[in-house]
Amino acid sequence: MSWNPTHSPECVTEGSALETLIIPRARDLGGFEVRRALPSVKRQLVGPFIFFDQMGPAEFITDGGIDVRPHPHIGLGTVTYLYQGEFEHRDSLGTHQMIYPGEVNWMVAGRGVTHSERTSAETRAKRHSLFGIQTWIALPEAHEDMAPDFEHHKQAALPHIQDAGVSARLILGSAYGETSPVTMLSETFYLDVQLDPGTAFPLPDDHEDRGVYVTQGSVEIAGDRFEEGRMMVFRPGDRLSVTAGPAGARLMLLGGATMNEDRYIWWNFVSSSKDKIETAIREWKSADWANGAFHLPPGDEDEFIPITPELERTKPRRAR
Repeated sequence: MSWNPTHSPECVTEGSALETLIIPRARDLGGFEVRRALPSVKRQLVGPFIFFDQMGPAEFITDGGIDVRPHPHIGLGTVTYLYQGEFEHRDSLGTHQMIYPGEVNWMVAGRGVTHSERTSAETRAKRHSLFGIQTWIALPEAHEDMAPDFEHHKQAALPHIQDAGVSARLILGSAYGETSPVTMLSETFYLDVQLDPGTAFPLPDDHEDRGVYVTQGSVEIAGDRFEEGRMMVFRPGDRLSVTAGPAGARLMLLGGATMNEDRYIWWNFVSSSKDKIETAIREWKSADWANGAFHLPPGDEDEFIPITPELERTKPRRAR
């Protein structure tokens, strides 16, 4: 997915343990709804997470699907995690990888990568659904210019935490004594948590920055109720639990160490340097796929997402 800086979520500053409540604004992309929680005006990052999109849920009839044309990234890692449906991922490293529910695609852009995400021809031939989350993680400054990389991990490879009324899968990082096999470059945690009605689940208390996004159902935290489509960001250090509402809940828990260096975000570029973003803009606009910094993904080279005049009128936003 791509970020448009003119679309920002609404934020509400709260008291007690809850620092910020983020209410994403839904955007209809032609029968397909996206809710963007990060970046927001008051909260650009939760730990290293700088972008958070809920995709769907959506139903497609025959020939329908998603076509995210080739587009560039620098200075970040993208995480695609699906509840329903599939994506066909291609990138300029030559990767061609399908992703299905419960699996992880982790693409590190580093100094520059291009990728596309589409519904496969096989899936388009039948009625299908899509529901999932895509996030970006800002890379530490020491790794911003690393060579791009890609990892795919099957559902069975991810640690699974099972308890009475709880089913939690650790997607990235470390939490509750478990560690994901996905290569991380900073302190991070990211979990898919499903709770039966009335079940309580503690937030990890060994990470500085912590957030919860409700994808389905509702939760109660410290006496307050939060419905689906809300992200709550908490103050560091407090021991807290979330309790599922009467219909149960599905949550994404995310966070990690607070980034100590400034970050700037513009379109699909994240960097500690505005100059690096400006260079990336020039390189993408040049469309020199043979000799430039960016190359189109093999097998998906007939089109790409251009930088629009609307985007050109915006400036990199400082995020910290």
